[in-house]
Amino acid sequence: MKKLLLVLLVGVVALLSACGSNKGSNSGAAPEEKKEITVGFGVGTYEEQFRQSILPILEKKGYKVNIKTFSQNMQVNPAMKEGSIDASIFQSTAYMEAINKEIGADMVGIAYVPGAPQGLYSVKHTTLDDVKDGTTVAVPNDPVNQERALRILEELGWVKIKEGAGVEDFNINSMEPDKYKIDIKILDPAQILVSLKDVDYGVVNGNYIANAGQKITDALKIENTPMQHRIIVSINKKDENTQWAKDLKAAYESPEFEAYIKGIEKYDGFILPEAWKNN
Repeated sequence: MKKLLLVLLVGVVALLSACGSNKGSNSGAAPEEKKEITVGFGVGTYEEQFRQSILPILEKKGYKVNIKTFSQNMQVNPAMKEGSIDASIFQSTAYMEAINKEIGADMVGIAYVPGAPQGLYSVKHTTLDDVKDGTTVAVPNDPVNQERALRILEELGWVKIKEGAGVEDFNINSMEPDKYKIDIKILDPAQILVSLKDVDYGVVNGNYIANAGQKITDALKIENTPMQHRIIVSINKKDENTQWAKDLKAAYESPEFEAYIKGIEKYDGFILPEAWKNN
């Protein structure tokens, strides 16, 4: 009997040891990486770029990608915060940082996207020399894009940006007349292109120009877009080190995507990612 009890006791100890060992092994294992992601887009050309070139790259790596398009850009970031999308392609670093503060989000950029610069366009004038007091110029209504637009006008000497003017809180009171008394018309960015017939000039975000089948290079003046205003792939910071985020970044920096962009005429004049210099 004592011998039988001893055998049973040894067996129990061995079983417990094995369970403990297995438990420790599992707790140290990396969580399984997800292979299904949802990517959000606003209005513009970035969804088309994604569908035609980035999506096939990700699908080859085994990802199932859901694409969600929003009718208004202002809807995208709240969706990111609540978790209904994993990534977005539509905004600049400056815009993202402003929204982070506004809605308490924690987004980061992981890659630059071929983006269209703002430009000054007109259907009434073929030259900038027609400017005079009372000239009407349409600019975007959101602070970040409005600041960009008025910097173009400042470079031309049409207006002057007040010292200390910020980006996130920029408004029409952040500028003053310079050589001319320009009549600034504030419109939704998506409406400026179709409203050019009603003003002398308009500062249009380049993605709307490309989306309408027009050429960015037809602008009377093109901005020299600073890094903070270049379009990025945005994700929530908590996802920064996930494999899907790394694969998404790699797709946007790949030679395949570079060849796609450079092979399509509508993207002439787009600002290309610095990462492609290494391809």
